[in-house]
Amino acid sequence: MKNIMREYGAEALVGLLVIIATIGFAIHAWKKTGGGVAANAIHIKALFPNAGGIDSDSDVKIAGVKVGSVVTEKLDPQSYQVMMTLALDPTIPVPSDSSAAITSDSLLGSSYISLMPGGSEKFLKEGDTILDTQGSVNLMGLIGHYLNSSGGTAKTPSNDSSHQTNDKAS
Repeated sequence: MKNIMREYGAEALVGLLVIIATIGFAIHAWKKTGGGVAANAIHIKALFPNAGGIDSDSDVKIAGVKVGSVVTEKLDPQSYQVMMTLALDPTIPVPSDSSAAITSDSLLGSSYISLMPGGSEKFLKEGDTILDTQGSVNLMGLIGHYLNSSGGTAKTPSNDSSHQTNDKAS
């Protein structure tokens, strides 16, 4: 047994150091990217007419900076809108008249909820609901609409002067 420890002790120690370093990097990345929801987060609700592209753990941002994440999403049976629960950072006060929109960074970017702060001196608190929302845009529907549209008014023989004939008798 002592021969095995002498022979492979250095390799085992290096392997242990690699495992510890990997765990350290994972914890550091988790903290830097805002992974998880803070235990003391403020939970608010928001109703969206369309929530395409948003899932649980999607980001909630103000001016491009992450301030929270989506905790749950479910269909509201009364309004047929998507009721989302958002967990927001309690250190960032969000005015109570703020609005929310589903947007993305780019054409291929992931979707997130963008909060636009209002001007109220009162702030959102636990259990409040944002009603001023804008759902996600159906990109495929917009592309299809653009491709299928003529881009202008169609000319008909009655309004096209190049097809008029001279009916004068000789």
